[in-house]
Amino acid sequence: MDGYTPKPEHRIADEASLRKLFAPTHDLAIQKCRASLSEHAQAFIRRSPFLCIGTQGADGRADVSPRGDPAGFVQILDERTLAIPDRPGNNRLDTLVNIVANPTVGLLFIIPGFDDTLRINGQAVVVNDPDLLAGMAIQNKAPKVAIVVTVTEVFMHCAKAFRRSHLWDPDHFQDRSSMPSLVKIILDDTTGAPDDAKEMRALDEALEQGYQNSMY
Repeated sequence: MDGYTPKPEHRIADEASLRKLFAPTHDLAIQKCRASLSEHAQAFIRRSPFLCIGTQGADGRADVSPRGDPAGFVQILDERTLAIPDRPGNNRLDTLVNIVANPTVGLLFIIPGFDDTLRINGQAVVVNDPDLLAGMAIQNKAPKVAIVVTVTEVFMHCAKAFRRSHLWDPDHFQDRSSMPSLVKIILDDTTGAPDDAKEMRALDEALEQGYQNSMY
């Protein structure tokens, strides 16, 4: 596969050139952006069991990470402040390290079955306040830290992306077995996966058991 390098004349290098390609922004698309959490935004957050958080490190490296828990896991501390528990993971700490270096974050809240989403931008800080963390405990296990976000922009996002992708349509669900397991993919890309099917199956089962033992 050959790499792609756009020709200079095909590169869009400034905002003015970019906007010439599109119709003007609709007034409502501008007006819908708020600086605090409305009643509807708060209701959306309380229903949401899943979000994606975008961060960027001091070196400019960008990252988007999923966060999920029972619906309402993100605490609304006030109309401009949210708290997101950080559950056990792989300890890469990409999101947390980025926030420590650069507090600017973007959040995308998703509700299963909803085609519209909620977007929030703001400034984040990583905290280990025991009183806050205690209220986030699940199965008697509190997170080590939480991400507290001061909201600067809030707005609903339209349904086009989800409808184009048929994300919630069971007729478009794909068979997970059509691709290798997560463990095999990682091993293929690193040290190499075992050829023995029984050994590979044992590794897959160990991952599933690890999920059960370390979810919280």
